[in-house]
Formats: sequence, C-alpha cells, structure tokens
Amino acid sequence: MADVRVDYLELLSLVVERLRSAGLKKDHAERVADVLVHADLRGVRSHGVMRTEHYVKRIGAGSLNCDPSFTLRELRSGAAVLNADAGMGHVACYEAMDKAIDMASESGIAMVGVENGSHCGALSYFTMQAVEKGMIGMAVTHTDKCVAPYGGGRAFFGTNPIAFAFPTHKHPPVVLDMATSNTAFGKVLHAKETGTEIPADWGIDGNGAPTTDPNAVEALIPFGGHKGFGLALVIDVLTGVLMGAKYGPHINAMYGDYDKPRELASLMIAIDPGTFTSAERFRAQMDAMVDDLHAEPAAPGCEQVYVPGELEVIRERENKEHGVPVVDSIYEWLQKGA
Repeated sequence: MADVRVDYLELLSLVVERLRSAGLKKDHAERVADVLVHADLRGVRSHGVMRTEHYVKRIGAGSLNCDPSFTLRELRSGAAVLNADAGMGHVACYEAMDKAIDMASESGIAMVGVENGSHCGALSYFTMQAVEKGMIGMAVTHTDKCVAPYGGGRAFFGTNPIAFAFPTHKHPPVVLDMATSNTAFGKVLHAKETGTEIPADWGIDGNGAPTTDPNAVEALIPFGGHKGFGLALVIDVLTGVLMGAKYGPHINAMYGDYDKPRELASLMIAIDPGTFTSAERFRAQMDAMVDDLHAEPAAPGCEQVYVPGELEVIRERENKEHGVPVVDSIYEWLQKGA
C-alpha cells in the first residue's frame, strides 16, 4: 500500500462526512475530525484518520452514543468529574479540559476526570488546549490490555499515555505526548496496513518472544523496562482506580467487544503558572531553556538538540504545505462517505 498526499482541509471534511453519515451530530463530528487531523498533521499517524473506520464500526454496533448527555459533578474547588455517557472521548476530554482551565483560573490548578468515556485520540490536542489559554496542560488516560508488564509474557496494562504542554513566547509550545509502551499500538496497526516490518523492541508474540512481524504481535513492550511498566501502573491508578472504573485486563477491548461501551477514564489537568511565578517570567524562562538546549553541541550523527514537540511542529508545517500523508486504502474508504 502507498501513501497519497491530501490537503488537511479536505481530510477534515471527509472525516466529518463519514462520521455524520454514521449518525454523529455535526459539532461532535467536527471535534473528532479536528483531533484526528491534528495527529496526522504532526506525524502521529497512529492516532490520525486511520481511526475513523473503527469509530464508525463502534457507532454501528451501538457502543458509542451519538447523542450523549454529558453531566458534570463539581467535587471541590479545582476538582470535578465529567460523565461522558459513552459518547466520543475526543469531545468529552475537550469539554473536561475546558472546565479544568476555567476552574484553574480561580483555584490555580484544577483536575477534571472523565468517566464512562471512550477512545479520545492524541492527548497532545487537549494539553495544547490549555496552552492556548496560557496554562500548563497535562492529560492521562488508560486503555485496554496490550502491553506486557515488566517480567511478564502477556498483556496486562494498556499503552496508558501521558502528555504535557508548556506555554512559551517566541518558541512553539513544548509538548510531550508519549505512550508508556515502546510504541503506540496504532503504529503496529499502521505497519499491518502498509505491510512493513516493525522493530524487534516493539512487541512480543504468543510465546513472549520479540517479533518483527506486526501480524504476530500479541503484546507490546513497556518503554525502559520496569520504568515504563511502573508509569503505566501509576496512570491506571490515576484514571481507572481513582474514578472507580476498570483497570488493565478488565477494560473492554478496543478491537473486539464492539457492542460494549469502553467505559474508559481520563484525567485532564490545567495549571496556571501565574500561581507560582509570574506568567511572563514562566514563558521567558521556557524560551531560555529552549535556547540553551538548542545551543548544546549535537551528538555525532545528529543535526541538533530538539525539544519535545518541536519535530511535530516542523512536520505540521510541511504537511499543511504539501498535504497530509494518508494510506491510499484509507483515503479511498473516506471518499466513499463523501
């Protein structure tokens, strides 16, 4: 399979039409499409428009609510929980971060959990939502089992990603968005789509042995061994356990159980840097840190030191100019709904 370059505005329109034809209302379809194209623009194709077909399948099976009634419970100053009513996780997490930003403007820091949610796409989208309001954004979520624990031979936790975004002045925001596995499972799916091999440190087969065949992967490997495993556990505690949801192997599978709601939990956090220092000083120091890192000598074979999120900004500019790379079969499927 080959890639085609698609204008990002066309891509947005195609995804919206596909989701609307499946039954999603317009504003929710537009939010989901924006999150997906955000990921593709930044080169995170595992969380891009390739996911659309999966959402359409779940909508058709009845496990995604096309007309959810979100309810918000304010617990204390700076703490709330949003019940997503099995709606699209992208919309629920956006609303939760919006509430966290609003609450943090008063309390300095706020945490809004999402319960009864679903897959929400790239977490960087929501942390950058906070940056747009001059705040630090943090987001965590859990997923169904697909990563082997350190020392284990089968899946237990999900990829359980974590993301941060920090506002700056002259530089693009510093954005770290990472899975606690060596890679996102979507990258294995992309390798399946394109018929390519994967690195041997991405996943293990049914015997617990490393494999380069994406079709043989039964579980992913945590990054950094015991460190990634430990962080995955912590994230499941901050989401599933903290909000009384399921955790690890008890979560309904994303690929399978299509008629069952995912019942996922996420946590959106907003921090007003002006609570601890002046907002201007914080941004100035972030810029100074980036400048200092850029001034560091590059290692042999490396062009320069890049800060988290910087390469994604470069890719976004290129993809807006030249079109977003999309696997041709996915592009053809999207066009069928236009």
